[in-house]
Amino acid sequence: MDAPGRKVRPQAVLFACGRNSVRSPMAAALFKHLFGRTTYVTSAGVRHGELDPFAVAAMEEAGLDIGKHRPMTFEELEDWEGLNFDLIITLAPEAHHKALDLTRTLAADVEYWPTPDPTVLDGNREQRLEGYRAVRDQLMARIKRRFDWRPGGNE
Repeated sequence: MDAPGRKVRPQAVLFACGRNSVRSPMAAALFKHLFGRTTYVTSAGVRHGELDPFAVAAMEEAGLDIGKHRPMTFEELEDWEGLNFDLIITLAPEAHHKALDLTRTLAADVEYWPTPDPTVLDGNREQRLEGYRAVRDQLMARIKRRFDWRPGGNE
């Protein structure tokens, strides 16, 4: 039985953004890092995208490798494995609208976590990479808070 006030972690979580090339794969990798295999997690996007090298670099700095991630749309995910998720966390407005539309026929909760798109930042490499780091760190903090992460107590 869960302790009073504890948030129950869903069995399957989908992180979604516009192109599944930056924010949602970062969030899925961070979630997997924190919670291992206790919850199934993946990511998808509204449109086709290519994995962003700045996202890969920012995650490598945190010791996580997303370099083999293959961006996938909601439709591709549905064809590949179905959309059997308890929770869909959207990180961009277009993904939120798509998820709400999908939940007309799916029994999934949807949460919107507005997350800046670092691909729109200008500047030199270091300035742009700093924007990706900020998104990574924001996602990490939000995941820890939302899913009640405690060191050594999440299995």
